[in-house]
Amino acid sequence: MNRNRRRKISRAIRRKQVNRNYKDSLFRMIFGNRKAALKLYNAINHSNYQNPEDLEITTIEGAIYMGVKNDLSFLIDSVMNLYEAQSTRNPNMPLRGLIYFARVYQGYVEKRELDLYSGSRIKIPLPRYIVFYNGSEEEPDRREYRLSDAFEKKQDSYCLECVATVLNINAGHNRQLMEDCSLLWQYASFVSKVRRYLEMYPEDLEGAVDRAVEECIAEGILADFLKKERGEVKDVILTEYNAERHIKNEKKRSYEEGVEKGIKEGIEKGIEKGIEKGLEQGIRAFIAEKEEERTERTIIIEKLQRHFMLDREKAEYYYKQFSKEQKK
Repeated sequence: MNRNRRRKISRAIRRKQVNRNYKDSLFRMIFGNRKAALKLYNAINHSNYQNPEDLEITTIEGAIYMGVKNDLSFLIDSVMNLYEAQSTRNPNMPLRGLIYFARVYQGYVEKRELDLYSGSRIKIPLPRYIVFYNGSEEEPDRREYRLSDAFEKKQDSYCLECVATVLNINAGHNRQLMEDCSLLWQYASFVSKVRRYLEMYPEDLEGAVDRAVEECIAEGILADFLKKERGEVKDVILTEYNAERHIKNEKKRSYEEGVEKGIKEGIEKGIEKGIEKGLEQGIRAFIAEKEEERTERTIIIEKLQRHFMLDREKAEYYYKQFSKEQKK
């Protein structure tokens, strides 16, 4: 069995392990009940609903639906809400939301035994997709991603649209929202502390999570929840962290393989040309990854200069050559 074949099998095994071990997300553990979900809904929409029984949880059972992490969905006041927590930028959220909403609406129709072929119009809830961002990249308080931005062919209007509204819940952002929903502030604070300790103690992940938990309990942040669910919380965080690290490693490996492939071809066709081709493949992969993360043009160029030891003129040249955004 050749090396590439072994590598593909190894990756497939790791992906299965990640999916099999995936449990409820931390966000869902905290907000997956009617009372907590209602508080969050009220804070976002400036409403004042008091009865948790008015809220119907519609989250799809099972950890993952078609690869879409299903943090929380619920129905209230004729609004179908999909809430999700994200630590990375992802411009594909509208497509994932569309797939998820389609399944949720299917369940809505089936549960109420609605006739899709009826001569009268069926009324359905308004969809609303909110993503709570708590990653380390700089983001504005609010950003919208649209499904139509991904359409290869552009026109004035579209028969299909899905909008993901991203709210930054890192410290210093969306202050009013965080004041209106103390539980969301506590969640964001805990995640921030966990991230800090994981970075400080990369060789002792379990110990890092324990330190974050102890500090939050001492400060009254999610104290009762963490005392009760400490073991489960630790398991969920480590699983999510390992899954995220796995994805980053896959991207890094793809980048390194591009450089390696170019150098190998260079040995056959000439060392100098091969190294140049390998460098270009590495730069292409680097630019594609940064654009996928929605990194600004000027920042990409600055990072090209640092990572590949290029002058400004050369970095701008490669950006123009390989940037998908530039060619739009």
